[in-house]
Amino acid sequence: MNMDKKIITLMLAGSLMMINKIEAQLQYPVTKKMDQTDDYFGTKVADPYRWLEDDKSVETKDWVTAENIVTQTYLAKIPYRKKFQDAIEKVFNYPKYSAPFRKGEWFYFYKNDGLQNQSVLYRQKGLSGAVEEVLDPNKLSPDGTTRLQLFSLSKNGNYAAVGLSKGGSDWQTFNVRDMKTGKDLADQLEWVKISGAAWKGNGFYYSRYPAPEKGSSGLSAKNENHQVFYHKVGTSQTADVLVYENKENPQRFNTSSTSEDERFLFLNISDRGKGFDGNAIYFKDLNTVSDTSFKPLVKDITNDIYSIIDNIDDHFLLQTNAGSPNSKVIAVNIKNPDLSKAQVIIAEKTEPLQSASSAGGKLFVDYLKDVTTRTYMYDLKGKLLKEVKYPGLGNGGGIGGYKDDKFVFYVYTSFTVPPTIYKYDIATGTSTIFREPEVSFNPTDYETKQVFYTSKDGSKIPMFIITKKGIQLDGNNVTLLYGYGGFNVNLEPGFSATLLPFLNAGGVYAQANLRGGGEYGEKWHQAGMLFNKQNVFDDFIAAGEYLITEKYTSKEKLAIRGGSNGGLLVGAVINQRSDLFKVAIAQVGVMDMLRFHKFTIGWNWIADYGSSEKDVANFKNLYAFSPLHNLKEGVNYPSVLVTTADHDDRVVPAHSFKYTATLQEKYKGSNPVLIRIDTNSGHGASNTKKNIETLADIYSFIFYNMEVNPTL
Repeated sequence: MNMDKKIITLMLAGSLMMINKIEAQLQYPVTKKMDQTDDYFGTKVADPYRWLEDDKSVETKDWVTAENIVTQTYLAKIPYRKKFQDAIEKVFNYPKYSAPFRKGEWFYFYKNDGLQNQSVLYRQKGLSGAVEEVLDPNKLSPDGTTRLQLFSLSKNGNYAAVGLSKGGSDWQTFNVRDMKTGKDLADQLEWVKISGAAWKGNGFYYSRYPAPEKGSSGLSAKNENHQVFYHKVGTSQTADVLVYENKENPQRFNTSSTSEDERFLFLNISDRGKGFDGNAIYFKDLNTVSDTSFKPLVKDITNDIYSIIDNIDDHFLLQTNAGSPNSKVIAVNIKNPDLSKAQVIIAEKTEPLQSASSAGGKLFVDYLKDVTTRTYMYDLKGKLLKEVKYPGLGNGGGIGGYKDDKFVFYVYTSFTVPPTIYKYDIATGTSTIFREPEVSFNPTDYETKQVFYTSKDGSKIPMFIITKKGIQLDGNNVTLLYGYGGFNVNLEPGFSATLLPFLNAGGVYAQANLRGGGEYGEKWHQAGMLFNKQNVFDDFIAAGEYLITEKYTSKEKLAIRGGSNGGLLVGAVINQRSDLFKVAIAQVGVMDMLRFHKFTIGWNWIADYGSSEKDVANFKNLYAFSPLHNLKEGVNYPSVLVTTADHDDRVVPAHSFKYTATLQEKYKGSNPVLIRIDTNSGHGASNTKKNIETLADIYSFIFYNMEVNPTL
């Protein structure tokens, strides 16, 4: 059955779509509109495509089918689509390793042979023992979309909690593996989300939600009442002991961890649904049988963030930004946990402290300086001992371990250096290469520049620009500008083999470090959140203008891309400056800023965005930049490719569905407006194959709409 006949068949079968022909000869489903209007503080807002929020309905599934037919027909016409896919596969096909992590005499690590859909977990005794396979997720589903999300060993290493997710969903099922026999026990824990496994003896603490109500969608229904349970190995989930819940505040995350000696249980509580960016921490001494209650370490939830590093003698060590936007390390007395009497171990610096951890009786602290990592080793009293020297300006770190470690591992990478694993000797402070990837490309063929451009309000914004050496700055290069700008997330230098075919085809890649991230600490984050969110869009627009002014590209050769909060960024920016970009790639974006908090864990984003239901000021702020609500007729929008997936239960596909339907309705020009809806995939690609296919389609779409024939 050809594509046009299939669409007609859908219509005759009762589908809600009909065909609309536009100048580009593309045939879009014209989606049914319903009479739905909401009142926000006196402002009436229409939501005619509300029915697309029902991911279980036959009508929605028919709409998805029809849209995918249009998109795949269009993409299939691109003559070099398969060449891009082959090129990406070729450069991606090299062995990839994780840094080893130790449990007793065993060292565990992940390895992907090259194009395996999932990395395989291995272990060996010592660093030279025979390697044995522990778990291969590729064997767990025919299409390789079951992922190993958690592998947490008990203190003695006899058992492991294994967390698996299916089809890209954030939901996990926890199993228990006997590491002596290599067999899974009968234990099976369902509806786990936002959870680790905090071991105590032959059992562990974990977090889960109650099972969704019968008939509701586990992929879109709001997640509430996050509970902490204790599970004893060898028992059923029904026998698990409820350790903590707070029904009066159902939109909180309640997670747990235990200290290395398993003496202390920590309860971490956040309430971002009420707009708080920080957290509270409670603890209990598990060795004290007479007192089983939690005691406050950080009693109240505010915008101050605290995290446990370690317990040393009679003190807890914590990292916090309380009173120090760039963060510091403090020590709090365990017997009298009074924060006002905390001792500063490592004071705040001009560079933001990213993470602090302990290993071998030392503290390892990562800082960012102009978006590149600096790592230092301190003693437990806060005395600086050594800098961990990296081979260049890039992204390093990840050092952590046990108190008796003699050496640890870290990973260093940059845009042109694949992740390289180093072994670090704690006593001497020396690094040696432990494992270096074997790749088929020459890093010296490429170059990275960091520039600082001026945003609308005069702020200086850093941006990395990656090209093949010898590229001509004639304003005619296909350029892809990427951004995120939110949630204190940093876009640091990191190698991606899948970017090389784009660069080899003559493309320029630019990565802007927008406000809203954490590249310069909490002040940088706050400058791009809530009522300052417009700064993020201004920063991105200014990045595009810089690339044009400096002759990297032109308006006809500039593409923008972002995912999740970055998808919101792309949607907002093409509404505000549709003339500045030729192509826009909006991936799994938050497009409906008035209703995002009504699905799964969307309420967790209120701390960064605000809520349309809080007050009129918050509503007006969100309404002003919401991608869905600012689409207009009579605007010459760029070529748009929206991507999402059926198992995205973080940013539900309804955001992309409603946005695409509205843009296809309002836009009358010749540029394509397409949505690519993947199956058995989630907020990110659920396996290697899907990731490669998606990137090939994105690159092909960009070059095709710029009428450039890439050299591949």
